[in-house]
This record gives sequence, structure tokens and C-alpha cells, in this order.
Amino acid sequence: MRKLSGAAVATILVIAFYFTLFWGYEAVHMLTSPTYGLEDVWRSQYVFAIGHLMGLSPIGLLKLAAFFATLKLAVAVICAVHIADRFRSLLRGGADAQLLEAGLVLVVAISILTVGPAVWSQNVELVREYLVQLVLAGLAAALCLLERGYARNAGSSETDAQTPVADSAPQDVSFTPWR
Repeated sequence: MRKLSGAAVATILVIAFYFTLFWGYEAVHMLTSPTYGLEDVWRSQYVFAIGHLMGLSPIGLLKLAAFFATLKLAVAVICAVHIADRFRSLLRGGADAQLLEAGLVLVVAISILTVGPAVWSQNVELVREYLVQLVLAGLAAALCLLERGYARNAGSSETDAQTPVADSAPQDVSFTPWR
């Protein structure tokens, strides 16, 4: 089980590094562009589709694109903080994956919003790209849950080993036939 945990941690780190690099680059590109990335029509399809559903003006589209760029930058920063926390945990103990899980929830929400317009426009390349990001986020979230369960089981077995059992104390055990 220890090897599975090490592989899970390595996979989580690789996925966090992926989102740090690619979403960070995309967010910086969008935020430094004068039109917040709307000049690339194929990659910003979701902004136009959501803006059309909400009835946004051109200024509203720019604000929506800036909002998505800010969310992507936040996810990249969250993943970078998690990577730093993992490396810090090598020295002091276990890392806390709750911040990464919050970032992965953002990734899943953004990926679902972005894959919809790509499917409607039948753009296979964008569907594949966004679907890969959605699967990576789901895999990382599942591995975080697996790691949390493994840490919880290891923590409960340590506390069971540390508590002394008195031989003369009555045991409060109820009858369960399925045990």
C-alpha cells in the first residue's frame, strides 16, 4: 500500500505541475493581451457562448474573459502552492491537500463550462483538450481522496496501537453477527 501512496503523490504532483504551467501560461497570456485573449476565436469560444447566453455587450465579454483568466491564474497559483507544500512536507511531515482539492473543483467547473461550446460547435480538437484537462482534474481529486483515506487509516492504526487496553475493564461490544 505504501507504493500506491507514493505513486499517487507523484501523480498528484505531476498533475499540479501541469496545471501550474499550462493554465498559468494561458492566464498570463490572457491577462496581458489587450483583448483578454478574445483574439484567438477558437480558444475563447466558451467566452462568446456564455456571453451570448447572458446577453453581454462587448465590454461584458471583455470582463467575462478577464474573469476566466483570473480564475485560471488562481488555479495555477493554488497548484504551485500545493507543489511547494509537498516539497516542504518532505522535511516536516504530511502535506494538506485541501487547497489543491479546491483548485481542482475550479478546474472541473471551468472545464465543464469550456467543453460545452466546443461540443456544440463540433470542434474535436478543443473537446479533446478540455476533456483531457477534465480527466486529469478528476484523477487528481480521486488520488487526493485515496491519499486522505490512506492517511486516515494509518492514523487510526497508530492511535489504536498507542492506547493501552486494560484486561480487567469490561468491554462495551455489542453483538453483530456480520463481523
